[in-house]
Amino acid sequence: MDQEPDSAHQAQGLPGCYRHPDRETGVRCTRCERPICPECMVSASVGFQCPDCVRSGSGTGHPPAASTPRTLAGGTVTADTRLVTKILIGINLAVYLAVQIRPSLLNDLVLLGTWPPAPFAPTQGVADGEWWRMVTSMFTHEQIWHIGFNMLSLWWLGGLLEAALGRSRYLCLYLVSGLAGSALAYLAATPTTATLGASGAVFGLFGATAVLMRRLNYDMRPIIALLAINLVFTFNPSFNISWQAHIGGLVAGVIIGYGMVHAPREHRALVQYGTAALVLAVVVVLTLLRTAQLT
Repeated sequence: MDQEPDSAHQAQGLPGCYRHPDRETGVRCTRCERPICPECMVSASVGFQCPDCVRSGSGTGHPPAASTPRTLAGGTVTADTRLVTKILIGINLAVYLAVQIRPSLLNDLVLLGTWPPAPFAPTQGVADGEWWRMVTSMFTHEQIWHIGFNMLSLWWLGGLLEAALGRSRYLCLYLVSGLAGSALAYLAATPTTATLGASGAVFGLFGATAVLMRRLNYDMRPIIALLAINLVFTFNPSFNISWQAHIGGLVAGVIIGYGMVHAPREHRALVQYGTAALVLAVVVVLTLLRTAQLT
């Protein structure tokens, strides 16, 4: 696909990143004033700098130790900004293939609150002590269209977020959002309803992406439109979709995303991981309350 020159972006509105002309951005390097996208942003004492200015700052072609390149959220800048996304997709695909080969695995992996007592019942649930279902259900799919849609969404959203947040913060966002989706499904759905899929975590990425785009003054209309379309499908009863998992992940993604990109520089890591920890604490409390109801 041909890339539009920077001047074309300026005519349309926001300029394109000087290293990635196809990515519009409202942020400029504080030293050379060239437009930079989240992948190219390096935290400075004031604002952000481009990688070239950081490298030239030491006079040796390498950034000084005190100016280690950082992402928008304070993470480490890496060469492969999709490594964690690729690993997550790989895990989902591996579990999908395992389920296709051995369908009985679904009984042990899906999110299930409880199962009616029966002699020699092979399946129990979270309320019966099978806590791992809160996690394994996040990586389990049965239909090809289900995993296909979720993995495409993960690829599209994951690259931007992993570049802007850094690997550890991005992984934290993904996992806690997925657990929040599992917790709301466990709390609000019928206990015997089996729930599975990465949709809760993906909706968390949707929420965090909206927060990030707002932080960078990007045009919010595309992400809002995409999210609205997904919510229409979510609440359409003919699709048999777990709205609880979607909404739980979305809310968690917005909260964690806000903490990640708006944390003050002085206590950035504390605020970022503290926000994620608070959401995780709510997940644990809701899970324990629901378990108490079912046992």
